Amino acid sequence: MSKHPHLANPSIGLGCMNLSHAYGSPVQQDDAIKALQEAFEMGYRHFDTATLYGGGANEQLVGQALKDHRQSFFLASKCGMAMVDGKKQINGRPDTIRQQCENSLKRLQTEYIDLYYLHRLDPEVAIEESVGALGDLVKEGKIGAIGLSEVSATTLRKAHQECPITAIQSEYSLWTRNPEIAVLKACQELDVTFVAFSPLARGFLTGGLMNANDLETKDIRNNMPRFQTEHYESNLALLNDYFSLAKDIGCTPAQLALAWFKGKHNNIVPIPGTRSVHHMQENLDAAQLNLDTSQIRLLDEMINQNNVHGPRYNAAQQKEIDTEEF
Repeated sequence: MSKHPHLANPSIGLGCMNLSHAYGSPVQQDDAIKALQEAFEMGYRHFDTATLYGGGANEQLVGQALKDHRQSFFLASKCGMAMVDGKKQINGRPDTIRQQCENSLKRLQTEYIDLYYLHRLDPEVAIEESVGALGDLVKEGKIGAIGLSEVSATTLRKAHQECPITAIQSEYSLWTRNPEIAVLKACQELDVTFVAFSPLARGFLTGGLMNANDLETKDIRNNMPRFQTEHYESNLALLNDYFSLAKDIGCTPAQLALAWFKGKHNNIVPIPGTRSVHHMQENLDAAQLNLDTSQIRLLDEMINQNNVHGPRYNAAQQKEIDTEEF
């Protein structure tokens, strides 16, 4: 981990997307800026955003909230997926990547981004071409390191031969185990940090969403099979033993989900997102929790790809990613 220590310390980062994108109505700008500033004050030092989130609004929030502390935190953003004329568009062409980076730098009010991910593999563009463009941005000092998001081990290896890859970001939690098929092993072999997004299973593992009908109409989870009524009720049944274990250990369900990562590998950094400052603190405090091997094994058996009901994405969402499937 010495190659990129900022990713490891502190061991939990903050996913900023929730403030502007995908989970219902955006948080009011002043409240969002205040929440990000409070996150910094409580100790978060790894903030993750993207060109896509809120059509650039999320990067603006992060830039506005944290510009006075720029030397004191690790900043990650993403390119290659953006809102174009109101629609999401995947585009990994070098000229697009360069332009999006310039726009990100302006919105984030910074001269460099520590880690810049290709948000999705563009099936029309060779990964070597996209990564080559990111490599040029590293040489120019505009970005510190290259990341990839939701890619397979095969794509990671191809990309790594073109330019060194510092991090892969993909969904990973007790109920989404896809990285365990091949990507985690590839990351360890190549000394690539694995950054886990949605480590709390999009709220499922927190116990804060016991009825999927409570979701706002615009919430992305409404389009995800696991949150559909026919699947969600079966998934909720998995939480009974899980909640009991959290109670026995003396932590919250969210903290249990985050502590699980430490028992898996030493190169995983979860980046839970939340709109609540209280939950930000709760999640950060999970870094102090250490589970023993029997507790990790118990969790692995309790919730996994064999007993979770429903696929993680619908057919349209599935087409956008390159990750291995069970």
